[in-house]
Amino acid sequence: MAKYTGADCRLCRREGVKLFLKGERCLSGKCAMEKRPTPPGQHGDARKKASSYAVQLREKQKCKRIYGLCEKQFKGYFDKAETMRGVSGENMLILLERRLDNVVFRLGLASSRAQARQFVCHGLISVNGKRVDIPSYLIKKGDVVSVKENKADKKCFAAIKEGKALGLPKWLEFDNATLTGKVLELPERADVEQKIEEHLIVELYSK
Repeated sequence: MAKYTGADCRLCRREGVKLFLKGERCLSGKCAMEKRPTPPGQHGDARKKASSYAVQLREKQKCKRIYGLCEKQFKGYFDKAETMRGVSGENMLILLERRLDNVVFRLGLASSRAQARQFVCHGLISVNGKRVDIPSYLIKKGDVVSVKENKADKKCFAAIKEGKALGLPKWLEFDNATLTGKVLELPERADVEQKIEEHLIVELYSK
């Protein structure tokens, strides 16, 4: 599977917004968007009016990079969203929010979606008591997502056990002591924390 191996901060600078790809670093003064908020490259400071296509493309790239997907994966979610009832753009964002790696991140078990994906791939996460190592696994209402018992003593989870769940979305609940979360409801469009104009993505793919 294709994987981006460049600098994450470069992606934030290219899109002109914080994508929160580096966890706590994005909240500190070390964030590249704080030091150098211009697009990367020799002509990053040059200003020119973006075409409607460029605006649509940048919105698609931003959304794709937030969730850490390649183009084929992202287009697959859009195609699936179009076959569902309701608004295609909103359906697509809800499908992305339901990904297991995103749920692990939103529960606070990982500092970034990239780290959450790594936890899932390495078999640290279980769903309803069964190991799931597929980051794209779509969670359902009532699913219980937790760290496997034999992995709960890892150093990376120590601080989570001692702290409190902060910024937890209303569709999830989390028990710090047991490192266990539950999906109370499926996410809605309003639960997407990043500012994404999904209608621009729909317009781009509809051409």
